[in-house]
Amino acid sequence: MANNQFIDTARITVRAGDGGGGAVAFHREKYVAAGGPDGGDGGRGGDIVLRVDPHMSTLMDFRYKRKYAAENGKEGQGKRCSGKDGDDLVIRVPKGTVVRDLETREIICDMSGEEDFVLARGGNGGWGNQHFATPTRQCPRFAKAGLPGQAREVLLELKLLADVGLVGFPNVGKSTLLSVVTRAQPKIANYHFTTLSPNLGVVAVDENTSFVLADIPGIIEGAADGAGLGHDFLRHVDRCRLLIHVVDVSGSEGRDPVADFDAICEELQRWSPELASRRMIVAANKVDIMEDPELLAKLRAHVKAKGCPLFELSAATHQGTKELMFAAAQELSGLPPVIVYEPTYVERPPEVDTSEALDIQRDEDGVWLVDGPWLRQLMANVNFGDYESRNWFERRLRDAGVYQQLEDRGIQDGDVVCLYNLEFEYQR
Repeated sequence: MANNQFIDTARITVRAGDGGGGAVAFHREKYVAAGGPDGGDGGRGGDIVLRVDPHMSTLMDFRYKRKYAAENGKEGQGKRCSGKDGDDLVIRVPKGTVVRDLETREIICDMSGEEDFVLARGGNGGWGNQHFATPTRQCPRFAKAGLPGQAREVLLELKLLADVGLVGFPNVGKSTLLSVVTRAQPKIANYHFTTLSPNLGVVAVDENTSFVLADIPGIIEGAADGAGLGHDFLRHVDRCRLLIHVVDVSGSEGRDPVADFDAICEELQRWSPELASRRMIVAANKVDIMEDPELLAKLRAHVKAKGCPLFELSAATHQGTKELMFAAAQELSGLPPVIVYEPTYVERPPEVDTSEALDIQRDEDGVWLVDGPWLRQLMANVNFGDYESRNWFERRLRDAGVYQQLEDRGIQDGDVVCLYNLEFEYQR
């Protein structure tokens, strides 16, 4: 894949399937004069499911398709036959994809493991009229529509799962080092920004020890604010347990190694203080063409004062590369595992416009039937098995004036109220 095709962020809209409507039907059989209600329930809407695909390395698939919808549940049928559930829609993502709520930027999930994640749940199917038969209402001629599926907009961010990240200015030799110590084949040339996308390789230190090494696009001053390849660079070192800071000590471009080292550290600090505090090894590269040994001596003293070990090497001639990788493996053995982001997203009650009038009717059996689009949306997000969720739902009904409307129409204590798949006796 060409470097310019690397895509590491994507915005998508997902919608789970709506539940199917319940059926109004009555038992019909020879010699049975008056069969009871036997309308089946509607099928449940399909979920939107995220699944890690080990063969994906970018978010390219989301560049042209940004809307995803699962199948709706089928309608219920007579003879108590339930409608078919809608098929789930499985969306495949690369390992290491972090899913955020588009509006709040809170983390919904981190797709770094092997388990699927349900991003949006399908709506429940509506009840058929078989559920609404009572001793006084033996022929209910109504059923309930299915509830809508969840819909949300999310931001996908690919954050590489690498143990060690190579950081440093452009053209300091990071790609060359990666090609020498792994089987990766990054683009290498003697000009800045040769690397335009992250490259991964596996370093085999010995038969029992290996780790994943990432070559990240070179950073420049202002990267934390998005300058150059800024955010594209910094996003992919978030998970690294160890940083190898590659510094050019040759003096061939007239650069000051100490100033370069401090500039990179400053950008890391501005992006994330936690990232800047990660364990760091300094790789003084291009010692084979070094013009002024004093530059190396100053850098060594500077990084030693900051508690960072320094290794001299020449990636081009393989000098010191094995020693560096061995030291990295030793450091990793005492560090925590690759970071997996914990969810920070809190499910919030939906914003529902309750100003639209509801359809309130009383059937021939004296049951109050309450219907309306916003009521369906509200009920789709209520967990009726949870006490607090039920109380929240009751408050929303009261605040919307539903109970007042029922009282204005003459409802009495003990009358039955039917809200879709929910029936209860009214009490003031």
